[in-house]
Amino acid sequence: MSKVIVEIAVFSVEAALSAIAAGADRIEFCENPNEGGTTPSYGSLVTLKKLTTKTVFPIIRPRGGDFLYTDAEYESIKADILMVKELGYPGVVIGLLNADGSIDIKRTAALVELAAPMDVTFHRAFDRCRDPFQGLEDIITAGCKRILTSGQVPNAHDALPLLSQLVEKANGRIIIMPGSGIRSNNIKEIINVTKATEVHSSARKMHPSKMNYVQVSMNEEMKFTGVDAAEISAMILEL
Repeated sequence: MSKVIVEIAVFSVEAALSAIAAGADRIEFCENPNEGGTTPSYGSLVTLKKLTTKTVFPIIRPRGGDFLYTDAEYESIKADILMVKELGYPGVVIGLLNADGSIDIKRTAALVELAAPMDVTFHRAFDRCRDPFQGLEDIITAGCKRILTSGQVPNAHDALPLLSQLVEKANGRIIIMPGSGIRSNNIKEIINVTKATEVHSSARKMHPSKMNYVQVSMNEEMKFTGVDAAEISAMILEL
């Protein structure tokens, strides 16, 4: 099998470093996993940039929920793109829709222009668009370099026919990057069937607190979202 890029989504600086050590080719850097991933803080962005030379694409998403943004939220997105650009990151991850489920081509194209020369990935907002094939063409028109998609279902492995069609119709004009539910036990099949050249996984794992003292009256587990480094290494070994 020829070299396939494995991108790992992470939700903290420590998780990013663990994923890189496990062999990840690229990092999608997010925070707030319970919101599906939002823009990392300035402090996290500065810190990670100092700690690795690996390719890292921060997500630019001002909140969880849908991908229909107000004018104020759009201004926030623009400001965050400029911040990430100034910090020297090589790419960003965005996704904007119109209320009717179409791709927000006008704003997406403007953000691609603002981000240049950074790479721009259109994230799984694509999986909520009305027509994936029209969405594909619209995102190409807007100038994005790749689309992260699970094939409009929760798990990419359940959408192999659509993902294969998207790769075929993209025809090298844009990268189709399957993601969601990709693990070591299915990564090879997904790549072989879809002919994808890049794949995406969060390889999430909940980690226990390392606190020695626990206030039992609070009745809580202070677990946090990290990555399963062994699973990332296992995925890499499948390629």
